[in-house]
Amino acid sequence: MLYAIISLAVLGGVFGIVLGFAGKKFAVEVDPRVEAIIGALPGANCGACGFPGCSGYAEAIVTAGAPMDACAPGKDAAKNKIAEIMGAEAGETKERKIAQLMCNGSKDNAVMLYAYEGINDCHAAATMYNGPKACSFGCLGLGSCVSVCKFDAIIIGPDQLPVVDPDLCTGCNACVNNCPQHVLKTVEISKLVHVRCNNKDKGKDAKAACKVACIKCKICEKNCPEGAIQVPVGGVAVIDYTKCTSCGICAEKCPTKAIEKVLPVCPTIQENAATPVAPGCAGCGLCK
Repeated sequence: MLYAIISLAVLGGVFGIVLGFAGKKFAVEVDPRVEAIIGALPGANCGACGFPGCSGYAEAIVTAGAPMDACAPGKDAAKNKIAEIMGAEAGETKERKIAQLMCNGSKDNAVMLYAYEGINDCHAAATMYNGPKACSFGCLGLGSCVSVCKFDAIIIGPDQLPVVDPDLCTGCNACVNNCPQHVLKTVEISKLVHVRCNNKDKGKDAKAACKVACIKCKICEKNCPEGAIQVPVGGVAVIDYTKCTSCGICAEKCPTKAIEKVLPVCPTIQENAATPVAPGCAGCGLCK
């Protein structure tokens, strides 16, 4: 028994020495600027920067020259701190984006086929004949976008459609990527005109499913002075935001009011603490 204990102790010591040597020999050196940049970021890990979390963004800045102003939640404070760490000029901050809903199929506008009583999740509802609405392209209104927003920037309104708070939205695309109906997209805050329809059906069929649907009449296209809106074959009206001046003529001319002009949006993000997420939570919202 004594010999076995001694043998195990000796083997443990040898393995410890070998592992310690290997750890030093093959250790990957981390640029201290990466850790410093991580400390300067808000830690939301929202993905708005286009990289896998704050650590991935910090590493991309140091090793690949990623832009220093890509962190929307961090705003100018993070950008300036990163520039200080990198010893570079901060430069101008790019215009922030916010999520816009491409659907106005509320409970009053859309025709309902049946009463959905399943799991309170859009992904689950989409498996039931594309949801309870006659429009198979519309918002299902069950809040899958709300469950993944880390900034409390979305709620489901009384008309059963998502309402985005422009003061809190960071344009991180979490809601956009989680929507099974693809009715959310991020647009620059200076753009005030938006098509609130996603129905690809012919005009007559689209109107039968929702009274505010795009009927593909092309009146908006014909009246836009900048040529910024077109109605492609088999699709809804699409705005080219590089040309759009937000004049609102298309919204005024649209016979079904599928196009809307909104009020100007605050250019800065208001402070709001992110909702803590439990370890291991995928943000699916099913626990609600």
